[in-house]
Amino acid sequence: MKLYNSLSHKKEDFIPKNEKKVSMYTCGPTVYHYAHIGNLRSYIMEDILEKYLRYAGYDVTRVMNITDVGHLTSDGDTGDDKMLKGAKREHKTVMEIAKFYTDAFFSDCAKLNIKTPDVVKPATECIDEFIKVISSLIENGYAYEAGGNIYFDTSKLDKYYVFSDFKQEDLAVGVREGVEEDSNKRNKADFVLWFTKSKFDSQELKWESPWGTGYPGWHIECSCISMKYLGEYLDIHCGGIDNAFPHHTNEIAQSEAYLGHPWCNYWFHVHHLNTEGGKMSKSKGEFLTVSLLEEKGYNPLVYRFFCLQSHYRKSLAFSYENLDNAAAAYDKIVARIVPLLSASGEVDKEMFEKVKAPFDEALANDLNTSLAITALLDIFKSDANDATKLSLVKDFDTVLSLGLIEAAKKLAEENKEEELPEEIAKLVAERQQARKEKNFALADELRDKIADMGYVIEETRQGTKVTKKK
Repeated sequence: MKLYNSLSHKKEDFIPKNEKKVSMYTCGPTVYHYAHIGNLRSYIMEDILEKYLRYAGYDVTRVMNITDVGHLTSDGDTGDDKMLKGAKREHKTVMEIAKFYTDAFFSDCAKLNIKTPDVVKPATECIDEFIKVISSLIENGYAYEAGGNIYFDTSKLDKYYVFSDFKQEDLAVGVREGVEEDSNKRNKADFVLWFTKSKFDSQELKWESPWGTGYPGWHIECSCISMKYLGEYLDIHCGGIDNAFPHHTNEIAQSEAYLGHPWCNYWFHVHHLNTEGGKMSKSKGEFLTVSLLEEKGYNPLVYRFFCLQSHYRKSLAFSYENLDNAAAAYDKIVARIVPLLSASGEVDKEMFEKVKAPFDEALANDLNTSLAITALLDIFKSDANDATKLSLVKDFDTVLSLGLIEAAKKLAEENKEEELPEEIAKLVAERQQARKEKNFALADELRDKIADMGYVIEETRQGTKVTKKK
């Protein structure tokens, strides 16, 4: 398998440190609000990566944090804690907010067929680990105390800006929010490891530490949670492109300063989902959620399918027109599976491997999900027998997780028509002929006649559906 490594800025052969065992870390949500569908694009693509690695025979352990403290509204270590901001907005405690939005996040993930990682850990349950690592960084000269806070000293590093090929707008401090200057910092790029008296006047969550009562900064949690559950060496670290700087840059700085050796080999960054107004963001007010898409009548798995039609390293343009196109394509695939459900006979193993090869090649080449979808469509064009085609769909969907078989079964059930009386069947046939001849006045007349006899005609993407009135 080849993966694009954001750290080396090129595609590389993926070689885990421990043969077939893969350690994988995912930056989890800050649970102060609902995840918008731009956030969820990253989790969908990370889910595909994990599932493909398992499909390819790797033993994957995936860990994810839940940020329930320490993530400020500014990348410049200023502003409110986002959790406190959420609590004030909804007149609840921080822990009530954390519980509600953590549950909402995993509910959205379930609707999108995103697998829950093997380990999910809230930051508030790892305070001892944070204190241990920060103490070591101070002892070894990588951190200092100023103004009541503990800062990481970036001047001690040979290289700090490791993701230097990103665009300036991606790297700019405060790209997501406004930034105020912190006069306690020795260097502009230094970042907070632990906040104490200077920041916690209104902070609900705080703990005792060697430096006084306070709470951790955002960046330290991912390093510590990763090292606690995956050890000193990490194979793949995932996240959205906007986390590359400063969050992931700071993770590398503190982790390698603490460990004394390189930490993570491969960095996997998913690019933005854009709307007509630009990058989707909670800070702009209204944003699109899975629940909103459902309210508008969309199956959440259609959004997953929409995401898979584009490469994860390209920005994706969202519009309802684009989503409608994805829905139509998804429905056509499901409709083509329905006739295969009753397939009998043996799976042709040689044909199975032949048709499967392009799917495998697409995903092994830097997770090219667009070509993987093409390989899925090619199943129906192949010379394989129906049993083999059905087996291939099931096999591909272990990675794509589009719920194709379940959707096809549901459609087949909906399409089951009770046997129509001969007179009704004759009128339906006459109406179809009238429509074919573009005699719509006659078609309408026949439809009304059929309705008067107690039957309803509905035109669907799969054809004409006739049901008895209830």
